[in-house]
Amino acid sequence: MTRLFDWHLRRKLAERGLYKTTELVPLLAEQGVQLSREQVYRLVTSPPQRLNIEVLDALCVILDCTPNDLISFTVAAREQPKAVGGATVTDIGTLKTVPARITRPDRS
Repeated sequence: MTRLFDWHLRRKLAERGLYKTTELVPLLAEQGVQLSREQVYRLVTSPPQRLNIEVLDALCVILDCTPNDLISFTVAAREQPKAVGGATVTDIGTLKTVPARITRPDRS
């Protein structure tokens, strides 16, 4: 199972009439968040790997939205791996134990 997320900051900014990333810098500063123009540009143009909760809170206050409006999660089913040679991989949980049968060799 793979979790994916979509980052909607650019869309939310456009809904508020903010089309330049530099317009967001002073608004964040009013909320007590000091980010450079470059950091704000990266925050707007690409999904963040990590996000400070104070930055998220400031964005929600500025845009009058909730974190769910900025981030949406989806779950994608993971593809079952295939074994080499084209055979399917058997889940180990479906295997059953087979008792061993031990016999002595014939002594002649």
